[in-house]
Amino acid sequence: MSITDNVRKLLNRVPEGVRIVAAAKTRTASEVREALDAGITIVGENYLQEAEAAQVDLDRPAEWHLIGHLQTNKVKKAVGLFDVIETVDSVHLAAELEKRCEQAGKVMPVLIEVNSGREPSKTGVLPEEAGELVREIAERFARVRITGLMTMGPLTGEPADLRRCFKETRRLFEELGRAGITGVTMRELSMGMSDSWEAGIEEGATLVRLGTLIFGPRI
Repeated sequence: MSITDNVRKLLNRVPEGVRIVAAAKTRTASEVREALDAGITIVGENYLQEAEAAQVDLDRPAEWHLIGHLQTNKVKKAVGLFDVIETVDSVHLAAELEKRCEQAGKVMPVLIEVNSGREPSKTGVLPEEAGELVREIAERFARVRITGLMTMGPLTGEPADLRRCFKETRRLFEELGRAGITGVTMRELSMGMSDSWEAGIEEGATLVRLGTLIFGPRI
């Protein structure tokens, strides 16, 4: 099927209140343009250089999310390219974002990335440390606006492991939402990719990050 057909099929299946982030890693501007024309409104990029090139080539409005790890030396450029950063996982990164947002006169909505699988090889804050990180960022920084959580889940391929991690992230999301932390709005829960998006939605996701299901397998 075409990208257009894939998008239309997915939009018919995704329930109200859930939005699709088109994970555009390695995809061409023409592929992204077709997805936008079919009804996608959010583009997710892992790499700044790919986002920058795509934005130059595209003439379609979109909301741009950074869904890959952000190094502090690339924060200045990221602030100019993205509308939401889904991968904040440290006070150090938040401090650099605050500095660059102040220079740009911008407030940046961010999601806190949770390493729900507790995998040493992955970025993200551990679930038991996420609450403290959220509170410290909210207390110290005015231009870094926490609007939710993001998680990858483990790459074990085991559905039970994935469910457990999604459930834990959802519980954390709800706990932080009830905590009434000034400046924090828990409204976005980003979890689930092409092989796990249905489980993500069943466990409460409001954002799912889909690449292969939209664009097809990478050649």
